[in-house]
Amino acid sequence: MPMILRALWVYRGFVASSVKREFQSKYRNSLLGATWTVLNPLAMIVVYTVIFANVMHSRLPGVSSTFGYSIHLCAGVLTWGLFAEITARAQNTFLENANMLKKLNFPRLCLPVTVVANALVNFAIIFGLFTVFLIVTGNFPGMAFVALVPVLAVMVAFAIGLGITVGVLNVFFRDVGQFFSILLTFWFWLTPIVYPANILPERVQSIMRFNPMASLTSACQLILVQNQWPDWSSLGFPVILAVVFCVIGLALFRKHAGEMVDEL
Repeated sequence: MPMILRALWVYRGFVASSVKREFQSKYRNSLLGATWTVLNPLAMIVVYTVIFANVMHSRLPGVSSTFGYSIHLCAGVLTWGLFAEITARAQNTFLENANMLKKLNFPRLCLPVTVVANALVNFAIIFGLFTVFLIVTGNFPGMAFVALVPVLAVMVAFAIGLGITVGVLNVFFRDVGQFFSILLTFWFWLTPIVYPANILPERVQSIMRFNPMASLTSACQLILVQNQWPDWSSLGFPVILAVVFCVIGLALFRKHAGEMVDEL
């Protein structure tokens, strides 16, 4: 592990340039350029706020704020979006960069690291705007906001561990990627994001404990909607899964790194 970290540190410039290149290429032929990175998430926040807070008059049990449901929805959708972007991009990163893997000599783990860095840049932009919205509307959660850091760290670790595992398998069995894309769709709706978990039957709520993303998104929603610190014990299962998938993903990668180049 120290050798891997040392190699990634040596190639930090390669990772940084890859992130910059992808960010610039996304808006290369656009008149507004990088302005779209602000307009797109801003439009999403406005739509959620107008439709769910004002038109549908959605309310959450025990939450008096007019924007309670909008914040609940944004907190879940934004954090899920970070998870989905990392896993979806990681599962295809070795396939998409096949030519680079064949022609250049660099630590292959730079590719998943670049995926995480890109996703975090995108998330920082959109979540930064969401934070401004919380401050302007008087719904900023205060010190509990700090608790988002460890919660998101666990989610990112789980996402990249799962993404690398699926990414390696996807090189040898292309059906894995197709199946995982479908799984993500069902997983989203089986996670209490657009609906609060407490409206579900007690039996279903007990099953939700085995959905790591339910614990992670609920923790973010509790922080941002209820202004409360999360129940850290509820994050035990996601932490275990994050460690397990990181270990499995790295083991698969190290074992099949050479074979992947031939397969590509």
